Amino acid sequence: MDPLGAPSQFVDVDTLLSWGDSYKDELNSHDSTAEAFQEDTIRSPFLYNRDINGKVVLWKGDVALLNCTAIVNTSNESLTDKNPVSESIFMLAGPDLKEDLQKLKGCRTGEAKLTKGFNLAARFIIHTVGPKYKSRYRTAAESSLYSCYRNVLQLAKEQSMSSVGFCVINSAKRGYPLEDATHIALRTVRRFLEIHGETIEKVVFAVSELEEATYQKLLPLYFPRSLKEESQSLPYLPADIGNAEGEPVVPERQIRISEKPGASEENQEEDEDDGLGVDLSFIGSHAFARMEGDIDKQRKLILQGQLSEAALQKQHQRNYNRWLCQARSEDLSDIASLKALYQTGVDNCGRTVMVVVGRNIPVTLIDMDKALLYFIHVMDHIAVKEYVLVYFHTLTTEYNHLDSDFLKKLYDVVDVKYKRNLKAVYFVHPTFRSKVSTWFFTTFSVSGLKDKIHHIDSLHQLFSAISPEQIDFPPFVLEYDARENGPYFASYPPSPDL
Repeated sequence: MDPLGAPSQFVDVDTLLSWGDSYKDELNSHDSTAEAFQEDTIRSPFLYNRDINGKVVLWKGDVALLNCTAIVNTSNESLTDKNPVSESIFMLAGPDLKEDLQKLKGCRTGEAKLTKGFNLAARFIIHTVGPKYKSRYRTAAESSLYSCYRNVLQLAKEQSMSSVGFCVINSAKRGYPLEDATHIALRTVRRFLEIHGETIEKVVFAVSELEEATYQKLLPLYFPRSLKEESQSLPYLPADIGNAEGEPVVPERQIRISEKPGASEENQEEDEDDGLGVDLSFIGSHAFARMEGDIDKQRKLILQGQLSEAALQKQHQRNYNRWLCQARSEDLSDIASLKALYQTGVDNCGRTVMVVVGRNIPVTLIDMDKALLYFIHVMDHIAVKEYVLVYFHTLTTEYNHLDSDFLKKLYDVVDVKYKRNLKAVYFVHPTFRSKVSTWFFTTFSVSGLKDKIHHIDSLHQLFSAISPEQIDFPPFVLEYDARENGPYFASYPPSPDL
């Protein structure tokens, strides 16, 4: 109640019904039924997950009225757009918001910028700019809209926000088809919660009456509320469901221009030096384009050692894509719960830092193929840019040690971008045995990795490459290092999260 005794116009997100609670199904209350369902049915790439569904809310109302950590404002590049969402936010936030926006000096399409909430119930406002939609530039528009949602969520994660209220970012003014945009919004949020779900408690989709029906129709595709709903929704998923983070994927072109259009197959085969001998696909009366080739012939040539380097790379890429597809469709929540692999800050060169906690990997108790799938699921989007790995070997036992066969398999399976963009591996608290094993592995099993390995005996050494506030340390690592090497936070302030 406000001071005058009138009920508050603001709505507390904790009072709203979650998406998961909006639907009950007998299938979920019987474990044996669920197990039979999983064995006999092809699973969706967006698996039924009760915990994730509990974090999502669909609410018909004005996003400006939400009492949550942050709400989202959709605007234009100068942050002066006059649309129903922005006008409501400006009216309720008060005049101070305009002054704060002037300091931001605009916002580019796909970016996200932060201001205070001022007189709103929400503490912050995250401003973003959706793309203008033209069918001929659809791919660019999809990527930009994905960036809007992803950057909002990333900003919320970096600012430790517990709840976010989304408006529909694709305003009608910018011409984006509502259903296409909703697919991108839902899958981006879903993938974010799969990877970073522990960092956020509530995501609210605040929609108008016109938008509600579309969200009601598409939410079951990405947030199925039962195994039955998951199965029913699977046929309605679009062909492009994005990568591991929901980002739109541009399929590789499977047709390449023939070197000599119009030339006969026999003449071309004489000139080829790659030994493929694949058939040409004729379009019209000319051999203008060559298709991907006969897969069985390629496999035979691999066995005979006659396949070219380019063809081997294509075969490897195809194999990796199969692993990636499986990683997207598999339920890997048991591996994720180990907290053995996670993204933290950046190193002194601005490269993403990934942490591997050896002690959290119970090698003898888990399915290592699922561990490999989880690694691919998490790392696929990270490896597109330069990154470094920090491996904490601290207090590991023989039950935590990854054997060389698994590591060799991982190295052989992953895409070339993993190896190209990996710039350093910091092996923290190694033992003599682990140093010897690493030397043998990088010398005789894999190539190009030895020079990237850096053995780190104390955290002091690590901080010459990565600032301490950029790493989320497991507490036992800090305790061990302080015991063995003396406390280090006298000169380096601890992370506020520790």
